[in-house]
Amino acid sequence: MDINLLKQKIFSIDSNDSFNASALEIFRYQFENNKVYHDFVSALKIRPERIEHYADIPFLPIGFFKTQVVFTGAKPLGRYFTSSGTTGTTPSKHFYNELSLYETSFQTSFRLFYGDVPEYVIFALLPSYFENKNSSLIYMINNLIEKSGNEESGFYLGNIDKLAEELNLQDQAGKKVLLFGVSYALLDLAEEYDFDLKNTIVMETGGMKGRRKEMVREELHKLLKRGFGVKTIHSEYGMTELFSQAYSQGKGIFFTPPWMKVLIRDTNDPLHLIENEKTGGINVIDLANIHSCSFIATQDLGKSHPGGSFEVLGRFDDSDVRGCNLMITD
Repeated sequence: MDINLLKQKIFSIDSNDSFNASALEIFRYQFENNKVYHDFVSALKIRPERIEHYADIPFLPIGFFKTQVVFTGAKPLGRYFTSSGTTGTTPSKHFYNELSLYETSFQTSFRLFYGDVPEYVIFALLPSYFENKNSSLIYMINNLIEKSGNEESGFYLGNIDKLAEELNLQDQAGKKVLLFGVSYALLDLAEEYDFDLKNTIVMETGGMKGRRKEMVREELHKLLKRGFGVKTIHSEYGMTELFSQAYSQGKGIFFTPPWMKVLIRDTNDPLHLIENEKTGGINVIDLANIHSCSFIATQDLGKSHPGGSFEVLGRFDDSDVRGCNLMITD
């Protein structure tokens, strides 16, 4: 298989048919070259040659990333992203052999949803890249900060006084500002300082990390909108095990880039997909995960909507509280 040609196909997807063709090609490639996924599919007694649609492809439970080396192709080079998790839990490891693929994915996706990176001043209420080089989220935001080319862009988790000053200054100057932050840090900032932002996008990446009580998304976004003076709160949906992100530009409704899809599975029958507007487990197809596994059954609960959008409603009761998870629902 020509991997370079396959990558070109992935980032050129423009229809459901082209998505299906690439998904089937990657599925068969990963079945043949990913031992963990091969054994999983074989245990289900599924014959790959009989699968003709991406909805019928088996989804690997995300827990395998905690206990197995999930990798497609030759032996991985030992490089991986890892989840932050919580004390006492086993972190997931996502092995990779080329960061350029990840960079193409998140840069292209950002451009699709938000335009060119240099248009923005980017502030991050997150640990810096030097504090956590194994976080895929931190790697992405560090890269976007560098691409922005603005001296003010940077990580400010340890210096919120300076961030509050710069945030008001850049917003009032009419600059396009993007503020990424974990939920608890955004709440801390919004409560401690006065804002009436007109040119700023506030994007939460989830995560109370035990600093605050968990709350439903509606409550969180209401507090953040009031605190920052903005009309909507944006959200990013991604995880260690993926090479792509979905974005919500308001009301918790997420959209995926063309090479990513979210399907919803029955909570009582994980091999059965359910229709729109019904709550179930979130399955993700991420075709940028060529060297890992592109078909993942997450521990998130959600529902899909017509047109390909989806919501994240919480997590399964027995799942870990992840470092960048979204809020638990009632």
